[in-house]
Amino acid sequence: MLHKWEITIPSLFPEVSRRAYLYVPDCYEDDPERRFPVLYMFDGHNIFIDSEAAFGTSWGMYDYMNQTKTPLIIAAVACNPVGNARLREYSPFSHVTESLGDIRALGRTTMEWLVNDFKPFIDAHYRTLPDREHTLIAGSSMGGLMALYAISAYNGVFSRAASLSPSLWVSPAKVRTMIKRGRFAPDTCIYMDYGAQEMGNHKQTRDALFATTQALFARGVDLTARIVPGGTHSEASWAQRVPVFMKCLGF
Repeated sequence: MLHKWEITIPSLFPEVSRRAYLYVPDCYEDDPERRFPVLYMFDGHNIFIDSEAAFGTSWGMYDYMNQTKTPLIIAAVACNPVGNARLREYSPFSHVTESLGDIRALGRTTMEWLVNDFKPFIDAHYRTLPDREHTLIAGSSMGGLMALYAISAYNGVFSRAASLSPSLWVSPAKVRTMIKRGRFAPDTCIYMDYGAQEMGNHKQTRDALFATTQALFARGVDLTARIVPGGTHSEASWAQRVPVFMKCLGF
């Protein structure tokens, strides 16, 4: 079942109403005593169903979860679509872009809200397993960068992360510094990938991906890193990767 409701995030853009999504598996109702792990995801509008996705194609998580009967709750919130707000909300580091100029990072504010407001709300209203072992996070593009940030800077909250096509271009050096400074527990598990067609003409992307992979291996995390044959920077491509990253995350 997919629940939806409207929320605002006072610490980010309080004037913007956005949709929150919560998927609960069928077995949630079948066993009223059972508690479930939770996967938090970015870009909630693109995750579950095509009709709500920004470009008409979602990750298809609703159908995937129903078909596989995976015993997992998924919680997600839509991004702010106005101007460069998404870029700011999903950026851990302030940076400069050619087209938009200076981008003041709000990634930390986003994560503080998710960890201190959204997660406690989900834990209070649904039968979750709220501990670190059973709390996961995932995203793509800027959301993929945020998933890496979450598992690095909030490792006491999240034990597993999936980072699909992460926007390492924001600041490759700062990403590596973030990983070096992170306090990774020995059981930390990360899935990270890039589509082969995303990398063909982008030497900087390749270099950043390899350097990030090396930094994560150096920290001793359980890392699965892939170059996806034929993969593109799109929801349709990320949907095809769902079974792989879900398996890597233990489901």
